[in-house]
Amino acid sequence: MTAPGGVRVERDAGVAVITIDRPEARNAIGFATADELGAALDDVLASDAAALVLRGGGDRAFVSGGDLKELGALRTHEEAVDMARRVRRLLDRVATSPIPVIAALNGHALGGGAEVAIAADVRVAADDVKIGFNQVALGIMPAWGGAERLVGVVGHSRALLAIATGELYDAATARELGLVDVVAPRAAFEDTWRGLARRMAGTAPGTTRAVKAVIDAALPSSHPHLEPPATDAFARLWVADAHWAAVEALEQKRRTG
Repeated sequence: MTAPGGVRVERDAGVAVITIDRPEARNAIGFATADELGAALDDVLASDAAALVLRGGGDRAFVSGGDLKELGALRTHEEAVDMARRVRRLLDRVATSPIPVIAALNGHALGGGAEVAIAADVRVAADDVKIGFNQVALGIMPAWGGAERLVGVVGHSRALLAIATGELYDAATARELGLVDVVAPRAAFEDTWRGLARRMAGTAPGTTRAVKAVIDAALPSSHPHLEPPATDAFARLWVADAHWAAVEALEQKRRTG
């Protein structure tokens, strides 16, 4: 059963699947969704699951970012910092999960959606999706730890180019950059990510947790010491006139488009 925030959890043979299913909002993350994701993580990590998959409902969007209808009410620096900190810490939990996390990109992963994807250990994409850290189009920057994690995945210069230009990458290009690990034809996508998750979960008990612990120690995917300056930088952009002008232009385009 899907909760009000659109999150549901399934478990099968050691594989846990968390789905964000909000078709009316292209699986955007609002406050209820964030709370439910946190509860879903609690549920999965308290179980004997050996692998976790994050996916979006449908085939149009993995996660389209933050829910602007909700987040648009945040107008002060303090509110913006609080929101950024809240979701950043949620995605830190994803990134530091004791079991491997696969992001199954069933649809486009844009803005905050790309930040959710980069918090996973492995990204599997259908061949017709795009991924991009395009927050710059709204006069802001990644708020949820995605910038730091992107550097760890693709390197300094490629991360800077991706974020500063807001480039949207098709699946094949994203794989070349290392932003996506596996690309599958749309018809084989479901079998591909499920098969990968089952292979991970099918190892000897405790194996995936041991492997994840060693790899995380070698290259941490969470940077809590960067939280204060990163959330402050985001909040200053959030409250700026340029951001709200870009939001209004986007809303106007949607109304007339």
